[in-house]
Amino acid sequence: MSSTELPSVPPTDLAPKAAPVKVAEGERLTSVGLPGMTLTVRSRPAAREGLPPALYVHGLAGSSQNWSSLMAELDGVVDSEAVDLPGFGDSPPPDDGNYSISGHARAVIRYLDSSGRGPVHLFGNSLGGAVATRVAALRPDLVRTLTLVSPALPELRIQRSAVPTGLLAVPGVAALFTRLTRDWTAEQRVRGSMALCYGDPSRVSPEAFRHAVEELERRMRLPYFWDAMARSARGVVDAYTLGGQHGLWRQAARVLAPTLLVYGGRDRLVGFRMAQKAARTFRDARLLTLPEAGHVAMMEYPRAVATGFRELLTDVERAASGSAAMSLSASESASQGS
Repeated sequence: MSSTELPSVPPTDLAPKAAPVKVAEGERLTSVGLPGMTLTVRSRPAAREGLPPALYVHGLAGSSQNWSSLMAELDGVVDSEAVDLPGFGDSPPPDDGNYSISGHARAVIRYLDSSGRGPVHLFGNSLGGAVATRVAALRPDLVRTLTLVSPALPELRIQRSAVPTGLLAVPGVAALFTRLTRDWTAEQRVRGSMALCYGDPSRVSPEAFRHAVEELERRMRLPYFWDAMARSARGVVDAYTLGGQHGLWRQAARVLAPTLLVYGGRDRLVGFRMAQKAARTFRDARLLTLPEAGHVAMMEYPRAVATGFRELLTDVERAASGSAAMSLSASESASQGS
């Protein structure tokens, strides 16, 4: 648990061939055409009718697959869908090339409006956490609860380990990085990414590592791979510097939905120290801290995150029952008084 070394994965004799997008058992992928974009949505069949809908939004360089473990943990609790943001996973780039936080939020809002599934239990990780925060602030009618795992909200003091990711936003850096790392294998790239994102990379199974390598190889064959990465990184940096009513912290303070905040003690991309600020900023917040987790707690500790979400639901249902009881009591008192 305390190891921070690269994952111990036996070397492969043959480099894995590019594979189709991985679909776990019980999942399916659907392509949805929307104005100006096409989104791929990963879903699991609802365990029973009437479950409340949930939507999951991944982070930079991620995909809907990042939520597969948590979606499985929440079978029977919610009706789960996870979206591939434009230019990521199996979704093509947006027609207007807009990879800003607002552009990604617009994609989520358009999907929810077109599907009619809202209000949903909205989940977001990293970049997806910033996107989900903006959606919840702008369209409270679409969000029942908000669960944020290491959300990319502005920090005054950025962690040194997060600087290289931010540098992707600088024009020309992505092209330079591509040239400098031309000889890196997919295995090397995935190991580096896991060392950055996981609190303990040795928790990654050899099978999960192979799937990650296959997915990266598939992604790197796409002509827009680095453009989507660089422009989305630029969108995060731009959001960090944006003030006024459109600033992410200002929008976080406007979120009405009950919110679960999940922070990892070994996160190298989002400072653990931001957990308390977030808990003070969101109006109706619960804080779950996982000391051993890194940047993707829903992948490292899906059961713990699922337990936190169930507790959030219990709190919300208890509050709703209390409000209903108070309304009934007031109504009875009024009728007796008349």
